[in-house]
Amino acid sequence: MKIIRTVKEMKIYCRKLHEDKKTIGFVPTMGYLHDGHVSLMNEARKHADSLIISSFVNPLQFGPDEDYSSYPRDEAKDVETAEKHGAEALFIPPVAEMYPSTLGTKVSVIEGTDVLCGESRPGHFDGVATVVLKLFEIIKPDIAVFGMKDAQQTAILKRMVEDFNLDVEIVPAPIVREADGLALSSRNVNLTSAERAEAPALYRILGEAKKLIESSELTAGEETEQWVINQLQQTLSAEIDYVQMLTFPELKPPASAEAEWIIAAAVQYQNARLIDNITKS
Repeated sequence: MKIIRTVKEMKIYCRKLHEDKKTIGFVPTMGYLHDGHVSLMNEARKHADSLIISSFVNPLQFGPDEDYSSYPRDEAKDVETAEKHGAEALFIPPVAEMYPSTLGTKVSVIEGTDVLCGESRPGHFDGVATVVLKLFEIIKPDIAVFGMKDAQQTAILKRMVEDFNLDVEIVPAPIVREADGLALSSRNVNLTSAERAEAPALYRILGEAKKLIESSELTAGEETEQWVINQLQQTLSAEIDYVQMLTFPELKPPASAEAEWIIAAAVQYQNARLIDNITKS
C-alpha cells in the first residue's frame, strides 16, 4: 500500500489509475479507523477496481468550542487497517497541504442544514462539503462510500454531487454497531465506563419508536419525537441535542408514516457527542 501526503502526488497516482482503465472507490475518513470504516472499505471494493482511503481531520467542520484538538488520532493504526483491508493508497495530508492559505472560496450548503446536526452546528456542513469537494477533485473517484450513521451528511453530499454534476456516485453504507447496539464511532473512546454502559439505550429507544410507528401506536412527527425525548431523559445522563423525525433524503417534516423517513438523535456526554438514527424498513 502506498502512503501519500501531498496533493500533487495524489493527483498523479490517481491519474495513472484512470489511464490504466481502473475505477476508483474512495472512502474519505477522519482517521482513527475502526470496524465501521472497514465496512465502508469492503463496500467500496465491491464497486471499483482500486480502493483509496483518506485520513484527514478537517478543521473546517469543527466549531470553535468543539473537539478538533482532542479528536482521536492514530496514524500507525490507520496504516495497518487500510493495508489489511485492501487499500491501494492511503492519503494522509497535513492541514497545510489541504489549506495552504486562507480559502477565498468554499461550498455553502443551502438546504438540509436547518435540521439535525446542521441546526446545532452552524457551518459544519459547509466545512464537510468543502473538504469533500476538494478530495473529489484531487482523487477523481468513480464511487465514494459514506456511512448512514451520519445520514444527514450522506443526503447533503448526494445533493452536492447532483447540483454540481460531479462524476462520482455516492454509495450509502449501513450503520455498523457493537454487539450491544452502540453505533461505532471514533468518539466512543471518549466515553467514561458509566457512559459507555448506558449509551446503547440510544439505539434501543429509537428501535422501540420505530415499532410503535409501524403498529400505529405513535404518529409520525412531533408525537414520535416527544416520545423519544421522554425515554432518553429517563434513561441517559447525557444532554439531548436533538431528536427529529424527517423524510429521507429530503430532510423535511413527514406528512405521514407512509413516507420514507428517518428518526435521528444526538446526545452530548462529558467528552463525547453521539449521533444515531433509524430508518423506515
